[in-house]
Amino acid sequence: MGQKVQPVGFRTGIRLPWQSTWFAPKASYGQMLVEDQRIRKYVDDKFNKQPPFAAVSKIEIARTRNEVKVTLHTARPGMVIGPRGAEVDKLRQDLEQLIDRQVTVNVIEIKEPALDARLAGEAIAEQMKKRVAFRRAMKQQTELSMQAGAKGVKIICSGRLGGAEMARKETQMEGSIPLHTIDADVDYASVGAVTTYGVIGIKVWIYKGKFGAQVEEQADAPKRTLHRPRAARRMDRNGPRREARPQQEKPSESSPTAENKQS
Repeated sequence: MGQKVQPVGFRTGIRLPWQSTWFAPKASYGQMLVEDQRIRKYVDDKFNKQPPFAAVSKIEIARTRNEVKVTLHTARPGMVIGPRGAEVDKLRQDLEQLIDRQVTVNVIEIKEPALDARLAGEAIAEQMKKRVAFRRAMKQQTELSMQAGAKGVKIICSGRLGGAEMARKETQMEGSIPLHTIDADVDYASVGAVTTYGVIGIKVWIYKGKFGAQVEEQADAPKRTLHRPRAARRMDRNGPRREARPQQEKPSESSPTAENKQS
């Protein structure tokens, strides 16, 4: 069933945390669920659907008794925060009016946008809207993700590709995507590109390695030095070498031993 299940939902609760963290009684559960959906839709329309694009990938919502904490994961935190925090304050006020509760907004930067499936899909969608060849856009994004450290990438585009009359599906894949392995950190996103000849669906899978493996690799990696002597680098590459025996000096003609031999 790994190929038929959404990879993020398949690992939520086991390896990944929930994106909405709160508890509510049965009477108010539906109301809070609708509020979460309103928050996500408002933030997505504000930062991802109209320029300037702030590249918000994930929205986490946590509720306490008195307030709602909204955490935005974005590749461009400066555009979300604004000059002197003006944009964040405006966003907080808009969300408080939207759900009529006290709201706190936090912003977290995504250091590698190429390893985020949602941002990768949005990048391909923007290129397709500008009439870039779909194969070129898919290949470029795949290469960017692999260069950023991904272990595997798969991208599927479906629809009227290139303006063709018949809809079809195109796949670009590199590396491995272990969908059945719950320990595998696989990020997934589905994005729609609205073009003049119809909507093109874009699905992106990015395999980053096993959970916790990247932290262990960074801890076990030896410290790099800026400069090392050539002899030390040669010994590390070929192993320790035996010390050469000191060569005996040949007697010269003017030495006393040479004179004795001539006599």
